[in-house]
Amino acid sequence: MKKVNDLLGLKDTGEVNEKLNDLLASFQVYYQNLRGFHWNVKGKMFFTLHNKFEELYDDAAEKIDEVAERILTLGGTPLHTFEDYLKKSKIPVVKNESDGMKLVEATLDNLSILIKIERELLDVSEKADDEGTNALVSDFISEQEKTVWMLNSLLE
Repeated sequence: MKKVNDLLGLKDTGEVNEKLNDLLASFQVYYQNLRGFHWNVKGKMFFTLHNKFEELYDDAAEKIDEVAERILTLGGTPLHTFEDYLKKSKIPVVKNESDGMKLVEATLDNLSILIKIERELLDVSEKADDEGTNALVSDFISEQEKTVWMLNSLLE
């Protein structure tokens, strides 16, 4: 049986998989933060934010699956325990917060961290001639930048 990298015509993807696992762990904490935000949000923007946080965690769940499947495609093993996620995540856990505007600020902080990780990943995947990861991550960045703009407008 041939190695996946050989079949796909890729260079060594070890560093790409490592960065993808960093992204996966951070996305998992971001996802769980959003679940808590959805459940616990209070304030004048309750209905809007309650729905928005659900939309964002549904989107994050899809992205988590895509990242894990990309790791598998590249012959790696995706992290899959909360212990691993908490060790590797660059996103802090947000606990016991219910103020809608503070939750929006935390979401913006989380998205900024994800975008930073994704931009670092683009550099690594480019060196590996990994167009599949580049395309996936570029799409994530475009969507998240728009979300940042929209959420930031709530704070103005």
